[in-house]
Amino acid sequence: MQPPNKFFDEMSKLMTNAMGVAQGAKDEAETAMKSWMDRWLADRDLVTREEFDAVRAMAQKAREENEALKARIEALEAASKGKTDA
Repeated sequence: MQPPNKFFDEMSKLMTNAMGVAQGAKDEAETAMKSWMDRWLADRDLVTREEFDAVRAMAQKAREENEALKARIEALEAASKGKTDA
């Protein structure tokens, strides 16, 4: 059985450490990029998807209420016209 080669052990440790440093740099770069993108988007005064969906739902509800009120007004006008004709 051969004794382990110290050179290869050291190289293995060095490569493992280098991979750890590379992973840390990648994570740091991703965090910095995300922060930069968030600031950039905030400066553009854009709305989030959740805000857009909430406003769209409110607009839909308002349209439905307007249609219901329009139908009610038409019914009241028709009833009022019927009373004046009689």
